[in-house]
Amino acid sequence: MKHLTPLILLACGSFNPITNMHMRLFELARDHLHQTGKYHVIEGIISPVSDNYGKQGLVAAKHRIAMVRLAVETSDWIRVDPWESEQSQWTETLIVLRHHFKELLKSHNIRKLCRDNTWSKEEAADPSIRSSVTDVNIAVRKIASRLKPDKEIIQDGNHMIIKTLSTFKNYIMDFEIGTEFEEDLTGVDGRKCMTCVTWDGDKLLCVQKGEKEDRGWNQWIEGNEMHLEIRACGVKCKQIFKKVQ
Repeated sequence: MKHLTPLILLACGSFNPITNMHMRLFELARDHLHQTGKYHVIEGIISPVSDNYGKQGLVAAKHRIAMVRLAVETSDWIRVDPWESEQSQWTETLIVLRHHFKELLKSHNIRKLCRDNTWSKEEAADPSIRSSVTDVNIAVRKIASRLKPDKEIIQDGNHMIIKTLSTFKNYIMDFEIGTEFEEDLTGVDGRKCMTCVTWDGDKLLCVQKGEKEDRGWNQWIEGNEMHLEIRACGVKCKQIFKKVQ
């Protein structure tokens, strides 16, 4: 499987109760991914939500876990994981993804699969790029590379709100120009930092002080395009957004 990208299928939900179609979805997804000739599905994980999800008629997590265990008894690659169900509050899918990635890396086989199969040619050739992203899990990087987010910017004097909207995750920055504030990036990359956004001529300059060196971004407009240059640890990437008429 050296030339195939290893994948783990993760399903989050209430599973109240689990059904035959839940199980069938795993099989259909695995068959499709294998047919592409690009991926190898090595495991399926069912992750029921906690009792604090707030869904009306939600059965206690211990019973939903027990039902899923019975449902996967005949499967040699799908399992149930109770971690999400044991949390004291509802947990965002992104946080669940990070948890499972960290847990799976503890397995030598998973670590080897990731090392051998998941780095692009550019990452393999440049250790500085590889080292800068090793703490951002594979699933999040794969999803982020395919997203086409929208940006909505609201300005009232020095008060700005920048909304980044996508099918995967929405993120909102609400700040005053020139005033440092604590930015909670838990839903983005699991970090918090002290952030300050200022004007540099006609560009917005953001500096984010935290565990990552030289982190921040520049943003400016050219005609009908908005340019966003993001940097961290000496690595830069750029996004270009087109104005919606």
